[in-house]
Amino acid sequence: MNDTILQFIILAPPLLLALTVHEFAHGYVAFRLGDPTARALGRLTLNPIKHLDPLGTIAFFIFHIGWAKPVPVNPSYFKNPQKDMLWVALAGPATNLIMAIISALMTKALWLLAQIIPYSAMAEAVLIPLNSTLIASVWINLVLCIFNFLPIPPLDGSRILAGILPPDLARSYASIERYGFILLIILAATGVLSKLIIPLINFANSLLLS
Repeated sequence: MNDTILQFIILAPPLLLALTVHEFAHGYVAFRLGDPTARALGRLTLNPIKHLDPLGTIAFFIFHIGWAKPVPVNPSYFKNPQKDMLWVALAGPATNLIMAIISALMTKALWLLAQIIPYSAMAEAVLIPLNSTLIASVWINLVLCIFNFLPIPPLDGSRILAGILPPDLARSYASIERYGFILLIILAATGVLSKLIIPLINFANSLLLS
C-alpha cells in the first residue's frame, strides 16, 4: 500500500502537467490561428481540472497509456483548415517532447547539484523524490508524445497525416475516425499497441537520460 501511495505521489504531478500542457498547446495554437472555441469554453488554461478525463487518468495508472479531455477545435475559423489543423494537432505531442527534454535536463542539473551541496538527511529527502518525479516526467511525456503521433484517428498523428495528404485522400482517411477508438482498444487488448510504441519510448527515454 505504501509503495502504491508513493508511486501516485511521484507520478501524479508530472502526469497532470503533461496532460495539461498537451491540451493547452492544442487550444493555444488553434486560438492563434483564429479559433476562439477553446478560450470561449474555458479550456485555454493551465488549470488541470479543466482538462482531466477521469477514465483517461485512471487508464494511465493501470495501462500506462492515458488521455485528457480533447480541447474542442472548430476548423471553420481557419484560413486553411487542412493545413492549420496539422499545426494544431502537432502542438500537443511536440509540447510533450519539449517537456521530456526539459525534464531530462533538469535531472542532469539535479545530479550536478547533489555533487555540490553537503550531504544531509533533509537534502536526501528532497532530492531523491524530486529526481524520481523528473525521471517519471521524461517517461510520461514521451508516452504521450509517441502515442499521440500514431496515425490512428482520433489521435493527433491522424490529423497530422491528414494535413499532408491530398484533400480527397485526406477526407477519405478522416472517414475512418468513427472506427478509430475501437481499433485502439483492439490494439491495446492484443498487446500490439505496446509492441509498437514501448520500444520507441524506451529508446528515447534512455537517450534523454543517458
